[in-house]
Amino acid sequence: MDRNTIIGLALIGLILVGYSIFTKPAREAQQEERRKMDSIARVEQVRAMELAQQRAGEQLQQGEKAAAGDSINLEQRSQQLGDFASVAVGTREEVILENKQLKLTFSTLGGRPYTVQLKDYHTFDSLPVRLFDGDSTIFELQFFADNRAIKTGELYFTPEIKSNTGDDGRSYKELTMKLAISESASIAYVYKLYDGDYMLDFDMQLKGLDQYKTDRMEFKFDFFAPSLEKGYQNEAMYTTLYYKFDGGDIESFKSRTKKEITEITETTRIKWIAFSHQFFSTIIIADQFFDGAYMNQQRYTDPGKYVRHFASSIDVPFDRSSDQTLGMQLYFGPNKFTALKSYGDLGLENVVTVGGAMIRWINAFVVIPIFNWLSRWIHNYGIIILLLTLIIKTALFPLTYKSYKSQAVMRVLKPQVDEIGEKYPKKEDAMKKQQATMDLYKKAGANPMGGCLPMVFQFPILYAMFRFFPTSIELRQQKFLWATDLSTYDSVLDLPFNIPMYGDHVSLFTLLMTVTTILSMRWNNQATAGTSQMPGMKTMMYIMPVMFMVFLNNFSAGLTYYYFLANVITLGQNLIFKQFIDEEQILKKINLRKAKPAKKSRFAQRLEDLQKQQKQLGGRKPLPKKKSR
Repeated sequence: MDRNTIIGLALIGLILVGYSIFTKPAREAQQEERRKMDSIARVEQVRAMELAQQRAGEQLQQGEKAAAGDSINLEQRSQQLGDFASVAVGTREEVILENKQLKLTFSTLGGRPYTVQLKDYHTFDSLPVRLFDGDSTIFELQFFADNRAIKTGELYFTPEIKSNTGDDGRSYKELTMKLAISESASIAYVYKLYDGDYMLDFDMQLKGLDQYKTDRMEFKFDFFAPSLEKGYQNEAMYTTLYYKFDGGDIESFKSRTKKEITEITETTRIKWIAFSHQFFSTIIIADQFFDGAYMNQQRYTDPGKYVRHFASSIDVPFDRSSDQTLGMQLYFGPNKFTALKSYGDLGLENVVTVGGAMIRWINAFVVIPIFNWLSRWIHNYGIIILLLTLIIKTALFPLTYKSYKSQAVMRVLKPQVDEIGEKYPKKEDAMKKQQATMDLYKKAGANPMGGCLPMVFQFPILYAMFRFFPTSIELRQQKFLWATDLSTYDSVLDLPFNIPMYGDHVSLFTLLMTVTTILSMRWNNQATAGTSQMPGMKTMMYIMPVMFMVFLNNFSAGLTYYYFLANVITLGQNLIFKQFIDEEQILKKINLRKAKPAKKSRFAQRLEDLQKQQKQLGGRKPLPKKKSR
């Protein structure tokens, strides 16, 4: 590293630190303002809840008065809700369905899931993982009955719970939330939770609604997605909304968009909609299809209680018949690729971010199977990543060897390339210099790109790992050495200030990755030193690793640990190659190859024969043969 490079890097560091210190008061003021706004929002939310409870109490009192004979209030409710007025008053109760994986709390007000808790997982601060919780969630049917707006979320259901065994022998608990509108009309939500499953069967049984001239029916599902992870930046980056067209493609909202609100209205049939966290998802799946949906997500940029607000209004295929069952499923669980794929050809595994079409197959058919196979025998995920790296590097060994050998050829040719440079020192002779260099490579049988192309083929692997590790739930809260959670950044030093893009901590795995990357680049750079190297490449050799250090400081420790291991193994391979590849023998072979006459192509040989023939005729073209009559 030369003097100018060191000075440049030092100035960049000073500018970043100075900028951080200079803008610290403004950031603190913004954070304080944000805290005030959050406090105000919490106060308003509490007031809203108190007001809702007060209204519920008033409704209950009105119901009691109506039951006692208050004909005025009964008449008002009847005018507003018609036959639905009888279920607009009641007492809110909670009913629990649970198995070893899930604990689902339902509310009789709306007959909806009120709390969804995953028993096997905890937040970074050891609290239970709840995908959504509280009165802010909307889970209801909305429709018009005799020109009256009906929302089932404001009506009281009657619960009934029982245990049963399915045709496949699996035990399940069944909860029926029934809304008895009249003797001939009702709405029932039937939930079935099987043992050992994150999937919940959900049927809407509609009876007699045709008599109320019910036409279009929408199912509304809104909730706030809570922040569950240590690294808010990564969590927000990988939290977004997915949906799949019936028999078609899978689409998603851009998780990295700068828009505060993203929304879309789809009128095409939809199979499922997934509200996906970084490691967990809430998915609503139609047995057949939904007629369309309006979907919306609001992102939060600053660390707080929530990372997203999801909203949806789904057109359910209500056919206006007297009796109809709308079959659905609800998935509340982890984004585990193999588990989601086990639900058949629904394509639910696509909510796991493992890369686009170019690299997805690498993770789906190579990395994940190897990772899962190793996890059967080994429970330390740091060791698993080490073995995974060794397996991948062993598979890429032929490419690495070819790259090193090509670099060795370039090294032994370096003195001859330098001679060409001395022969053509002027800028106007650059074309002659380039032509002479290419002629040298051709005679020596060397390929200047031979050391680069094998590395290019390895880039998809590196990028596949970049997409695999940050969303791999297997690494979540797994400890290794000083890293307390391989799914997020490791910190060996917390800074008293925040450096833009870098953060407020120092990741040791990222530093180790940076150092080994620089060493690896220095090694590779020796093969091209003194040749026709682009200006500034030596400086970029140091700047690029530093840029990646800044960028990856907040990423998964498992990712930077993998890159560090890959660099160390590559350096070790190079040392081994150096012992077994004799550059003097390579030079002798090159000189022998140069001494041999170059083999001519068929076209060149025919052209040379034609020239000889013309010379024998004194430069005249041979007369064409006369055609016989």
